[in-house]
Amino acid sequence: MYQYDQYDQAMVDARVAEFRDQCQRRIDGKLTEEQFKPLRLMNGLYLQLHAYMLRVAIPYGTLSGRQMRALADIADKFDRKYGHFTTRQNIQYNWIKLEDAGDILAELAKVEMHAIQTSGNCIRNISSDHFAGAAADEVTDPRPYAELLRQWSSFHPEFSYLPRKFKFAVIASDTDRAAMRLHDIGIQIVRNEAGELGAAFYVGGGMGRTPMIAPCIRQFVPLDQLITYSEACLRVYNRYGRRDNKYKARIKILVHELGAEEYTRQVEAEFAHLLEQGIEPPFAELARIRTFFEDPAFEAGAADELDRSDPDFAVWADRNTHPHKQAGYLSAVISLKPVGGIPGDATADQMRLMAQLAEDYSFDECRVIHTQNIVLPHVRKADLYAVWQKLEASGLGTPNLDQVGDIIACPGLDYCSLANARSIPVAQRISERFAANGKGETLGELKLKISGCINACGHHHAGHIGILGVDKKGVENYQLLLGGSEAEDTSLGKITGPGFSEDGIVDAVETAADVYLAQRQDGERFLDTYRRIGMEPFKEALYG
Repeated sequence: MYQYDQYDQAMVDARVAEFRDQCQRRIDGKLTEEQFKPLRLMNGLYLQLHAYMLRVAIPYGTLSGRQMRALADIADKFDRKYGHFTTRQNIQYNWIKLEDAGDILAELAKVEMHAIQTSGNCIRNISSDHFAGAAADEVTDPRPYAELLRQWSSFHPEFSYLPRKFKFAVIASDTDRAAMRLHDIGIQIVRNEAGELGAAFYVGGGMGRTPMIAPCIRQFVPLDQLITYSEACLRVYNRYGRRDNKYKARIKILVHELGAEEYTRQVEAEFAHLLEQGIEPPFAELARIRTFFEDPAFEAGAADELDRSDPDFAVWADRNTHPHKQAGYLSAVISLKPVGGIPGDATADQMRLMAQLAEDYSFDECRVIHTQNIVLPHVRKADLYAVWQKLEASGLGTPNLDQVGDIIACPGLDYCSLANARSIPVAQRISERFAANGKGETLGELKLKISGCINACGHHHAGHIGILGVDKKGVENYQLLLGGSEAEDTSLGKITGPGFSEDGIVDAVETAADVYLAQRQDGERFLDTYRRIGMEPFKEALYG
């Protein structure tokens, strides 16, 4: 994983000192909240319903054991002994005191972390495939390119105040595990017919108020022109983006209104101009970055069989592991979704356990998944049972990856000042309902996502089943959506009809699941059955 050089550390340390002074001036009344707001947002600090919330950047989701342990210590010392892992592969602390913000950033800086680019109208934390460097189906590890983009975008003067926040995702396989086409810019590293590596650019995706799937505007950009093409895309957006209306300020609106063809024409013209300027970082810089992402020292000839004699372990191993490119290894997913739990939350003690497991069993590395879980990317099959035993003992052994209980949920109205409805209680009740009735065991892959408002932090548009909380004349109401997907078969969910109460939405999810169970054919996922039979059978069961 990437390690800071003296320039990285100096920049982060300078930002800590600067923000510590800004916080003190706000506490002393020398800055108004209006003056302080843009300063705190540049440092990941939000003012939520009950307290300040700090969002910490975890570039492409990668953490060392030392970093995870530092996050646990911050939770203990400055929060309420837990943190919340997010759909951007970050972590949030929900109960921060303003007088502690500078100290927290200083603690982060000691372990090469920060809160830069986690809020504001800038290029946000760059996300990637959580199995990067371990998956057998990738053409290369995408993280060096994500890191190159991170370094290019950090403190980029032209893109510090974009029309709206901006999100990149970088993958390197045909299987999309990062919701790449639902980003402002999605980049897939590909290999052409000549065997050369390049990048396919998808621009203009996103969720929120107007969800859109990004079209491919260029199928192959040579990797030594990756930054130049990215800059061309951003320049056209920065030039024409709607700063007068935040609801129309995202690049997806620009691409839609100009049309993908015209937007691409302007990007290509800007690209040609930039190539003449020679802004691409030297190849030596990419080569330097790549050295931090070399394969760990895998054990040659590691045993390639699992002892499945413990039936509980066998279920977890089947559901919560992913094939590895190296024989004798697996990637092990740690579910942060226990039955009745708050999706994405982990206690400080659980974080310390995950740090220890990363150090002992995964070459000192773990990853945050955009589905609000954690993965140990490189675990020997011979060690997997020991890992599971430790997870099970600490409440982290739930075998529900991509099942109905593996729910994505935003913090909702319990914390967020933008929310219209609560997400957490709905997620908890659905999880408990399907655990109690046993249907979760028979449903197979069913991705359920919940957002407490139209901003879609819970990715409800991309759920096989999605739930959107709305305000209906002062009462929390929940719309049900079906048919979304964030994978390579990207699609946007459609609303079934009138919304439901909190009790009603839990029943509605079970009803939709029952329709699937009655209608599915051999091997079909919920999504497959929905696409085959359409919306009408579900509407009939839901509304009569």
